[in-house]
Amino acid sequence: ALDEYLKMYQITGERSQGVRRAGSAALDLAYVACGRLDGFYEKGLKPWDIAAGALLITESGGIVGEFSGESDYLYKGDVIAASPKIFGQMVALLAPFA
Repeated sequence: ALDEYLKMYQITGERSQGVRRAGSAALDLAYVACGRLDGFYEKGLKPWDIAAGALLITESGGIVGEFSGESDYLYKGDVIAASPKIFGQMVALLAPFA
């Protein structure tokens, strides 16, 4: 699992301005919703880590989905959240880790 996570971090880091991890999925999702961050990804979250932030993102015009791009993220726990501009790009990068 650690090797997989490090590979995701490497791939996203090479194709972005940087990767930040605040340590709180709820906070990171809120930052995506308000435009402070462009995107967010994480694996193995619980529904209570995701639900409120996902609502904020969708209400602000963003997209939330699984690593495959599907919308059944809440109970699977693997989440990508981003603006419509980069959501597809993030899915393309992270789909191999679905």
